[in-house]
Order: sequence, then structure tokens, then C-alpha cells
Amino acid sequence: MRFRHSPETWSAFPELTCGVLDATGVTPDVDVTPRLAGYLGTARDRLAAGPEGGFPEIQAWRRAFTRMGCPPTRYRCAAESLLRRLRRDGDLPRLHPLVDLGNALSTRYAVPVAVLDLARIDGDLTVRPADGTEHYLGLGGESERPAPGEVIFADQGGHAHARRWCHRQSGASAVRAGTTEVLVVVEAMHEGAAPTVRRMLDDLAAALDELWRVPSRTALLTAEAPEFAVPVRTG
Repeated sequence: MRFRHSPETWSAFPELTCGVLDATGVTPDVDVTPRLAGYLGTARDRLAAGPEGGFPEIQAWRRAFTRMGCPPTRYRCAAESLLRRLRRDGDLPRLHPLVDLGNALSTRYAVPVAVLDLARIDGDLTVRPADGTEHYLGLGGESERPAPGEVIFADQGGHAHARRWCHRQSGASAVRAGTTEVLVVVEAMHEGAAPTVRRMLDDLAAALDELWRVPSRTALLTAEAPEFAVPVRTG
């Protein structure tokens, strides 16, 4: 299985910084509470100084959404939606320890983080414009068809695992109790994002090592090296 952004995507958004992580051996019985407290506490402190719409990381994604033809205050990147919820409710819902960790890390750095169940992805996964034939399964079970040209996470089976890039993930590859292997995608658009994305990958890798006791592989992707290959595992 390979993850990549299409050449069209890199050409249209040369400012993109993407980090990926792959790990096997994830379980739902890990306590991530101390890490969540640290990440969410930092995010709350930042929100106390001003709303998320003023963060340079969020402003960069708003500009990207505008270029995609998505009104940025109607369709928000996942990090902005999480920050809005944290500001409104004071906390985030608990779903699965790894997803919770990814969400908290996303608010800490104001950068979108997608956590995907690899077993539910059909072949390679590419961030690319939709051709109009793909199907999207919402988190609530609703079925949708992305419009041609919409940026999606598309697998080889014609499934869209995210709509409007990092606006909304699919229920088809959502992490659940039985998930064992995951692909984590961290995407930023702001200037000088590479050290931040690298730090986020390192934080996730450290948590997987210390709490789950499983190794992980990480990489930063570029237009010149746009592909991350997930090894085929047997047994």
C-alpha cells in the first residue's frame, strides 16, 4: 500500500508540508490521559490569547480552502473545527486513545491530523481531485458522492476517505476497537511548517513506543519524494 499526494495537488499547493506515520499493534486499552492534558492545556492557553481564526496555521488552511472553492468559514480544516469545539466546550470527546491523542496534538499545534484504519483502505491512497465516481461514507452512515474536482483521500476501490481534503474524514476507515494497523497523516500549509510536522510525528512515535510498546515508521513527504510505502505484513 502506498500513500501519496497527486502531482496536481503538489503543483496547486506547493506550500504543503506532509508527515506520515505507520504503526501496527494498536489497541484500545491504553491510558493517554496525561498526554492529552498537556496538549489540550497548551491549546487552551493559546485560545485564551485569541480565537483560532487568527492562528497562522489556520489562516494558511483558510487560504487553501478558498483556492479550492470551499468557503473557509463554512468548510473548515479539521484542526480549526477541533479548536472551535475545545474553545466552546472546554474539552474534546473521547473516541479511541490513538484518535484522542491525534486530536489533542492537532489542537496543540493547530495542524490537521488524520488517523486511518489501514485494513479498511483498498489499495493505494492518494490525495487528489475527485473524478465524480467515488463514494464517501460519513461518520453517521450517510452515503455521499464528492463532486468532480473536490480534493479527497481516494483509494483504488473508489472510496473517498476524506472530503474537502482535511475537512471531514470517512466512517469507512475510522479507527475502532478492533483496529490494529494505522496510517496517520499530518498536513500543514503555514510557512516554516516542517519542524512542527516533524515534532508532531516524533510525539506520536514516542507515544506508540512508550504506551503501546509498538514501533512506527515516519516520513516527511515532498513534491520530489511524494510517496510513503507501507510494507506488506503477514501472519
